[in-house]
Amino acid sequence: MSGRAGKTRNIFLVWLIWPLITLGIYHLVWYYKVNREARDFDQRIEVNPVLALLAITVGWLVIVPPFVSVYNTGVRIARMQQSAGMQRNCNPWIGLILFIVAALFPLYYQHELNQIWAHYQVPEEGDQVPLAA
Repeated sequence: MSGRAGKTRNIFLVWLIWPLITLGIYHLVWYYKVNREARDFDQRIEVNPVLALLAITVGWLVIVPPFVSVYNTGVRIARMQQSAGMQRNCNPWIGLILFIVAALFPLYYQHELNQIWAHYQVPEEGDQVPLAA
C-alpha cells in the first residue's frame, strides 16, 4: 500500500508569518491542505477537507465544531504517523489546548507532520511513499 507525501513546511512561517502577511487567509489554506494531505496519504483516513475547513470558520456560530475539527485533525496526524510505521506521537489533546491558547496548534501539528516527511527522507509533495500499516 502507498500514499502521497505532503509538504514539509516551516512551522513558524505556518503559524505566524504567512497568516500575518495574508491577514489570516493562509491559516485557512494551511488547514485545508493538512486535512487533504491526511486523506491523500492514507485512503483509510476519512476526511472531507472542505468540511474540516467549514468547521473552523462557519462552525463558530455553533461554538463546538471548531474544537471537534482541531481535535480530529490531531487524530488524523497520529494515524498518519502509525501508517508511516512510526510511533503515534501526535496528541490531539495537546493540539486542542494549543488551539485554545493563542491558536498555537499549527506549530505543533506542522511539526508532527514534518516528522512524518522526514521519516521518508523529505520526499517531494505528491510523491508516492510506502505505508507500513
